[in-house]
Amino acid sequence: MSNASATPGYVSSSVRPEAPNHPGDAVTRKLVTFGRILREAGLEVGPGRVQDAMRGLALIDLADREQVYHALRCTLVSRHDDLDVFDTAFRAFWERLPREDDDGAADPFESARPSPPESPSAEPDEDASDDTESEVHGMAAAEAELLRHKDFAHMSIEELRRVRRLMDDLASLHPLRRSRRLEPAHAPGVLDQRRTLRQSLRTEGVPLERQWRRPKLVPRRLVVLVDVSGSMEPYARALVMFLQALSAREGASRHVEAFAFGTRLTRLTPHLSGRDPDVALARASSALTDWGGGTRIGESLAAYNRVFGRRGLTRGAVFVIASDGWERGDLSLLDGQLAAISRQADMLMWVNPLKGHEGFEPLAGGMQIALRHVDDFLEGHNLIALEALAEALRRIHPARRALSRGA
Repeated sequence: MSNASATPGYVSSSVRPEAPNHPGDAVTRKLVTFGRILREAGLEVGPGRVQDAMRGLALIDLADREQVYHALRCTLVSRHDDLDVFDTAFRAFWERLPREDDDGAADPFESARPSPPESPSAEPDEDASDDTESEVHGMAAAEAELLRHKDFAHMSIEELRRVRRLMDDLASLHPLRRSRRLEPAHAPGVLDQRRTLRQSLRTEGVPLERQWRRPKLVPRRLVVLVDVSGSMEPYARALVMFLQALSAREGASRHVEAFAFGTRLTRLTPHLSGRDPDVALARASSALTDWGGGTRIGESLAAYNRVFGRRGLTRGAVFVIASDGWERGDLSLLDGQLAAISRQADMLMWVNPLKGHEGFEPLAGGMQIALRHVDDFLEGHNLIALEALAEALRRIHPARRALSRGA
């Protein structure tokens, strides 16, 4: 018997097996984990499909990314609608794992490929722990990426809680405005006479170095109204969570106002304050008596303008309405109230979760009225859409209203 045949897991270059080898333990562990991630994302991936995938991987070259991708897609995906979810999970789980190649080229499957027997001086325990750690990081990245793409309407309660934790980073992206107060600046702006004279004492009274000031940038008031009627119920919970993330930041009570409406307007600002999201959301839930009811957008906006608009809450603010536009009331009333808000607000934005669905058209009467007045029309069906909203808020020019008037 030759040495090659006596050594487990080793095949000499002169001997070829008649049947393909099964993937190694590392590939098997990662494939089982990948199947669990796909199941949590809504794909029908059972043990039978995982076994089919293992048999498919045994027939291909694991170093070829395209072969691995198509082998897994053919065996794990049964519906055309699941292809986008599969592609997202594949990129996040397999292609973000640590990898290293002799020629410097990226090989996403290097860590998943079975290794030849190691010499006695190797440390298998450390290698196993590194492999497990890379698997954990890959799984976490894949799950986070899937959550960012997943529709709020299809999320479980636990998934919504995890999304709420991811919303904290978005809440820091708020619109700014120029304050009347000035702050020191390096670039030429407003001459700071006091600091210039004080600095001139060092040069015998000659102001060789002039000191400058510029308008200070402070948070602009943000007013957000969320539709909690029956047609918006699949998305209202996530949007109220986003409101709570905005309201939970330190000092947010001075520049963030939160409201909800269905058949009536409810101010949520005092209920959403505090660092504990569960407590804040419980308080907000108890205050919303019309959750899942009808939709009276025009009447709710009229109540806002009558009570809060008179207090100057809208003037100079960024006004955001999250609704699908299914108005059951008077459309002319909605038209007039939106016109009043548009005249006073610095910017009027409308967020419609249905806009993120394929084939969407703004056919609802309320939505058609709203498009006459809004400055920006955005999606709101998943976390990526809310990231786009937060980025749009951040990009608002501090002097947008002044610039538009000057034009």
